[in-house]
Amino acid sequence: QVLKQTPGVYVRGEDGYGLRPNIGLRGANSDRSAKVTLMEDGILLGPAPYAAPAAYYFPLMARISGVEVYKGPAAIRYGPNTIGGALNMQTRQIPRSPTLALDLGYGMENFGRIHGHMGTSTKHWGVLLEGVHLSSDGFKELDGGGRTGFNRNEFLLKTRYNTDPGKAFYQQLDARVGYANELSKETYLGITDADFAATPYRRYLASRLGRMDWDRMQMRLGYYLAKDENFDLQLVGYRHDFARDWRKLNSFRGGDLRDILSNPDSGQSAVFNAILKGEEDTVSDEQVLLIGTNGRVFVSQGINLVAHFKPTFGKIENEIEFGLRLHQDEIRRTHTEDGYLMTQGELVAEGGERDTTASNIGAAETLALHLYDEISWGNIMLAPGCRFEWIETNFDNLLSETKQKNTTQIFLPGLGLHYELLPWLGVLAGVHRGFSPVSPGQADDVLPEQSVNYELGTRLVLDNTEAEFIGFFNDYSNLTGECTFSSGCQTEQLNQQFNGGRVHVYGFELLLAHEVRSVWGIEFGTKALYTLTLSEFQSSFSSANPQFGEVQLGDKLPYVPEHQGTWIGRMAKGKFEVNFSLSYVGEMRDMAGQGDIPENEQIAARWQADLTGNFEILEDIYLYLTLNNVLNKRYMVARRPFGARPGRPFQALAGIKYLLKEKKE
Repeated sequence: QVLKQTPGVYVRGEDGYGLRPNIGLRGANSDRSAKVTLMEDGILLGPAPYAAPAAYYFPLMARISGVEVYKGPAAIRYGPNTIGGALNMQTRQIPRSPTLALDLGYGMENFGRIHGHMGTSTKHWGVLLEGVHLSSDGFKELDGGGRTGFNRNEFLLKTRYNTDPGKAFYQQLDARVGYANELSKETYLGITDADFAATPYRRYLASRLGRMDWDRMQMRLGYYLAKDENFDLQLVGYRHDFARDWRKLNSFRGGDLRDILSNPDSGQSAVFNAILKGEEDTVSDEQVLLIGTNGRVFVSQGINLVAHFKPTFGKIENEIEFGLRLHQDEIRRTHTEDGYLMTQGELVAEGGERDTTASNIGAAETLALHLYDEISWGNIMLAPGCRFEWIETNFDNLLSETKQKNTTQIFLPGLGLHYELLPWLGVLAGVHRGFSPVSPGQADDVLPEQSVNYELGTRLVLDNTEAEFIGFFNDYSNLTGECTFSSGCQTEQLNQQFNGGRVHVYGFELLLAHEVRSVWGIEFGTKALYTLTLSEFQSSFSSANPQFGEVQLGDKLPYVPEHQGTWIGRMAKGKFEVNFSLSYVGEMRDMAGQGDIPENEQIAARWQADLTGNFEILEDIYLYLTLNNVLNKRYMVARRPFGARPGRPFQALAGIKYLLKEKKE
């Protein structure tokens, strides 16, 4: 919902609650947000951003106070992925005076929310404690009954010590510790098109044992130094530990789930399909269900330094940013599978020996440097920048007892330009080199993802009106894809990367916003956004990546909607406020292709309307109502990895908030 307010950003749902959003920018592959640099307060937040970039953790937006979206040349400051761009989640700052907030909400499907934070500051000390709990029984209907929802918790403690702000040098020490966990009854198993048309929220009996269980710890210690407004420096040491076990149906011993659900009525597929629903029993070895646990343990740690200088040379003003990051991360995979029989509508353990399908360690050690300068001279702002990444990866396959080591060095330049035609109108242009690294353990012929990205546009800010039009063109010299369970890959292909060759991604982004501050005492605000994204493979090739397959010259990328738009409206009067949004996502392809999309490869276009309102009943006490998918539209979000998967239906959530606001100085 937040990212709908920025053009050029695509968010593909998965579970209906946003637990693991798939985010892409300007055509970059959205699967597991692996091609976007994700940060929390400027620090990489992924479980292992280099060794295993799939973002199985994403912070709850309830504790996020702002989101920064970086596209174009500015993205080279935030590696390792610089093709699409970067997202920075800003957490709540320690308040200057005592604050206290509590949010209690309850909604359909037994959805519950408890969110609170409290904090204060003295002249030299500050503290903030925040916690969020979300839970739901789930909106999907499991054959035979059962919960399909989740429980999610996040806690964060921040402390600060600072010197007297009036001194020539200001210094500050920051420390934070956070913990988060999730237990969700999630599965990768979708349903057939026929069942989706009849009962889109159905879950087959074979997915009953699906369960995601993870824990995350974060620790951070920071030092900040500033002198006047011309110099500041921030040094942060950080460590994130993330461990997850995801138990789920992987396949039949003798049948591929994706093929079965794509062609459920033909031959043996009809038998397999009936077994998934518990309508028939397992009677042969090929019909044994393979249910496995993907156990993964991640570590991400490092030191991050960012300094700003603001020298002036005559009429030329500079805002220089220098950054250095030493980073290490790793992933330890232990994947196992057990055989299960479908017997009279029950999953019964086969009783054989547990099979270990993967046991390996991938690690990365990196050094990243960047230099970026915003040079202002009259009406012109020039922004040159560059980034250097040195990456050493190691991969240890414990099953085959083989090891692999690779080193990559890359230099990424960029240049942005803004010219102020009028005080309220400017034009902008930019070019930069995009890059996405190769994960540990890849074949020697796998190349990094690289591109040259261009943008050109205009921006208008006049009184209460804002407008923006930006065209973009990403010229990939090599686009890559990575096999994950979420993309529908088989066990033997997991975590393999594939070259996709030359690809052109191009389009434009449009934003229009206007506010009317008072008409009969009512405030109105509106914003409209639209993104056009076109893509073309520049060569023909055959790929083992199931999202590419047999690619022909001119084929379009999968899971990139050509058309996407949002209209947002706001009305406020006195103590009452209403917000409304109407969003559109055009049809998408499940596989690369061109021309009309085959019905069994199409994710149809959809409209969705959402409504929220709040009313201050007493001072600092608010009642609110949130209506998601007001029109109760049934829609598909993906066909990956196995079968059609639905978005969330209509949901109503009501609650009460208490907010003791920070006093203004």
